[in-house]
Amino acid sequence: MVEAENHIISKNFRGFMRLIYAVFILLMALMTSAECQQTAENWHNKGVDLYTQGIYDEAINAYDEAIRLKPNDTAAWINKGNALCMQDKYDEAVKCYDEVIGLDPSNTAALSNKVNALNALRRTTEADASIEAYDEAILIPALPLPGAIKALLSMARESTMRPLRF
Repeated sequence: MVEAENHIISKNFRGFMRLIYAVFILLMALMTSAECQQTAENWHNKGVDLYTQGIYDEAINAYDEAIRLKPNDTAAWINKGNALCMQDKYDEAVKCYDEVIGLDPSNTAALSNKVNALNALRRTTEADASIEAYDEAILIPALPLPGAIKALLSMARESTMRPLRF
């Protein structure tokens, strides 16, 4: 009788231990999965770090991941455009800046960078139109300032494009 009770207890204990083991494995899998998930901000910051190191291809890939996770991330779009400009891929960069302008027509960084990229492509007519959009975006009153804005944008063309960091 004692032997039968020990057998039942042993069988129940083994079943209980199997259940504990299965729950433990499931919890470990879930925790590992959660730890491995990168956020859009993580990818964006990785892109900034790679950009700063001059590793533009990998920076673009990181920005692409950030954009995949958060398509309306204007900073990631701008920084991707900047990285493309550093590789002389101005046509692709203009598309990135256009994405930002589509999301936020008054984004002066995108408008300014688009002007720079268009000028690099020698598409001055489009660049002039973008300068007018820039003027409107910063709400320039009807004063004789467009020339001053054009001069400022010309100086901006000379400067190095730097990525935006969160």
